[in-house]
Amino acid sequence: MRRARLFPAAAPLLFLAACSSSPEAEADAPPPPACETARFDSASFTHCLAVPGRHAIHLVIGPKGGKPYRTMSELAVGRAAGSAPVAFAMNAGMFDQAGYPIGYYVSEGVRRHPLNTNTGPGNFHLLPNGVFFGSTDGHWRVMTSEQFAAGVSHRPDFGTQSGPMLVIDGQLHPDIDPRGTSKKMRNGVGVDRAGQAHFVISEEPVSFGTLARYFRDALHCPNALYLDGSVSSLWDPEHGRVDGGPELGPLIVVEKRAKATTRVAAPRKEVP
Repeated sequence: MRRARLFPAAAPLLFLAACSSSPEAEADAPPPPACETARFDSASFTHCLAVPGRHAIHLVIGPKGGKPYRTMSELAVGRAAGSAPVAFAMNAGMFDQAGYPIGYYVSEGVRRHPLNTNTGPGNFHLLPNGVFFGSTDGHWRVMTSEQFAAGVSHRPDFGTQSGPMLVIDGQLHPDIDPRGTSKKMRNGVGVDRAGQAHFVISEEPVSFGTLARYFRDALHCPNALYLDGSVSSLWDPEHGRVDGGPELGPLIVVEKRAKATTRVAAPRKEVP
């Protein structure tokens, strides 16, 4: 069962295509909603899309100088005045009991935790795990932690490590059963070949295999990363959704840009 939502969900919206030959009308048309419901393999999901130039991606732990946000509602009410409007937010990589990351974590170009290459129990250590990273406005990528360590020569604007990888270069993680029977609430992120970031959260218990195949076969993401299970949470302001549930750690915040842009931040010179 989906966790209780602290704010009521908005009524379903009907979208009608307007017929117009006016370029101005097309240019002024609002962008599609960032998050929409979807079905794959008889399972229900919410799929949220971040588009380079239209959205900016940030990672946050908590307010500046404060303790971590532990819920989506804390994030929603704790945003600083004048902040850009939020398209959606989702839980990021794995974290400890206090809400701090246990793997690679970079926010606004500042590294707060190095890459974690330790072995151990749990989903994070179901190797290969991976990193979702990029510049704020684009060049978003998902790579295995090993590929990231070997192939990334500059520090990104943001980066979060989680695991396991769901899809690696178009193939499912070798230890994931495509038709697995262990089902839980799950969420993840993948990047397609156009550079768009797809964020997915299940609306019912699903297997790793179903989530991985959804990223590969329906969303056409050659690389996708598992974010978490029972704590999987979404804030979708457009539809009045703020998930409640177990305490969270680092959060991915996708902001709307006031005006679409193709500007991408220059690579940083620091080591990853």
